[in-house]
Amino acid sequence: MKSANPYVFVDNCLNVMEYYQGLFGGDIKNIQQTEDGKCLHAELHLGDSIIHFSDTFSKVHVGDNVRITLECESEEEIRRVYDSLSNEGRVTFALQETFWGALHANLVDRFGIGWLLNYQK
Repeated sequence: MKSANPYVFVDNCLNVMEYYQGLFGGDIKNIQQTEDGKCLHAELHLGDSIIHFSDTFSKVHVGDNVRITLECESEEEIRRVYDSLSNEGRVTFALQETFWGALHANLVDRFGIGWLLNYQK
């Protein structure tokens, strides 16, 4: 496993990130926005850690707006982790190739923990 980091889904993502940057320091990087200005993905780098952020694109319940993103080292690893976590869980975005050149999935495991799996090819 390369890394495990939190992924936060909030309205007004960039404003929220600026608040946390003012509080914690660090650098905002890798901002990817839709044509209408919503944030698809952005990162707040704090030392060796990264907090990933995105605007919400559907109804998000309080307490369900933080997930854990796992950056996998191989296709074999992401498939193994996906199969294990999705067993008795709920897949919200099936494991598939993405426009950013990765294998990616989004799911909630049987314990109610949300996961974003990514393997950058």
